[in-house]
Formats: sequence, C-alpha cells, structure tokens
Amino acid sequence: MAVKIRLTRMGAKKKPFYRIVVAESEAPRDGRFIEIVGNYDPLKDPVEINIKQDRVADWLSKGAKPTQTVLSLLKKTGLVPTTEEAEKAQV
Repeated sequence: MAVKIRLTRMGAKKKPFYRIVVAESEAPRDGRFIEIVGNYDPLKDPVEINIKQDRVADWLSKGAKPTQTVLSLLKKTGLVPTTEEAEKAQV
C-alpha cells in the first residue's frame, strides 16, 4: 500500500487550517491517517507552517510521497531542496 504525506482540512466554514498527515493513499482526505507530522494555517499573516522535520525526513526515507502542495510547503521550510538548489549541488 502506498503512503502519502498530505493535508487534511480542519476548522470551521470559511476558516480553514490544515494538518499535515501521513496516510495511506486509499484513505479519504479527512479520513484515517497514520501520523500527524505538522500543521499549516494559511489565514495567519505571515502564513504559519509547523513541521516535525525529523518525522517527515523519516517518512520520506521510508518511501512516503508528498503531494504537490505538501512538497511546496516542505520547500518553503527548507526540508526538501528546491530544484535550483539541487542543480547547484550537482555542479
């Protein structure tokens, strides 16, 4: 079974915040998950992103695939190198 790192929506109507969770790819968006590894609040100024970096790194090493949105959040926090940083490292 494939494992993904993705967002689940929480909060009230028109006031969302998101948990970053590790879940099986077959599970529904707000359904069962394996572990909570962070949260994301887009309504705060500046945007608030809290990630347990050691746990995310562990799940990535085990083969968990982040969704596009989570991947962009990981790049913002510096946990995953951006494509520009990866190209500089290869040269």
